[in-house]
Amino acid sequence: MIIYPAVDIREGRVVRLTQGKFDEQKIYSEDPIEVALGWKEEGAKALHVVDLDGAFFGKPQNLDIVEKICSTVKIPVQFGGGIRNFEILEKIMDIGISFPVLGTSAILDELFLRKAILRFGERVRVGLDVKGENIAIMGWQRITDYKPVSIIKKMVEFGLSYIILTDIERDGMLSGPNISLAEEILEKVSINVIISGGISSLSDVVFLKRLPIAGIIIGKALYEKKINFSDVMKLEMMDSG
Repeated sequence: MIIYPAVDIREGRVVRLTQGKFDEQKIYSEDPIEVALGWKEEGAKALHVVDLDGAFFGKPQNLDIVEKICSTVKIPVQFGGGIRNFEILEKIMDIGISFPVLGTSAILDELFLRKAILRFGERVRVGLDVKGENIAIMGWQRITDYKPVSIIKKMVEFGLSYIILTDIERDGMLSGPNISLAEEILEKVSINVIISGGISSLSDVVFLKRLPIAGIIIGKALYEKKINFSDVMKLEMMDSG
């Protein structure tokens, strides 16, 4: 299982939103590249980078920064935010992204998702942002009628291997992850699950590591010093040992 520090970028800065609300953000750094390098130096084996402007506007807005992150940290970068057509997908792969995360496009454009998986295989990941019992799209601004399990089952038929599961109502709240939703998906669908949203303490990480999941994304808890990343890495080293 991989622990991904989150680097959320908006208007060129590292920020965290509360429950995905763009009018409720906190700025943590003016230099995303420095932040990304810092996580790598602390032992991160991969990063989760999001272009929040891209998610909102439907097209990546901070690719120059993301490209510099890729060339600087030299560890796998998982990236999402506005990847809504194949031209953009190819462009972000060309700048060094290891794992593209499709969101809105994966929900609304079945052909695009199929084509992406055919071209890039298991590297393609889908971000499923859940509010209540439904999936949200368009930078979390629109709630659909789609249910997580039914959508995931369909995507697995296309060849999808990984999802990133985020509970919007817990994201940035430091209220603990949505364990029941994760367990439901793990029980009903055979797919690699990366958990995001609400992780607030080292005990949350310890509990999640008991589940058969592929990874955990940690954001606000790291930036607010609720979790020491070196402690997380010790847990990961114990697993590998």
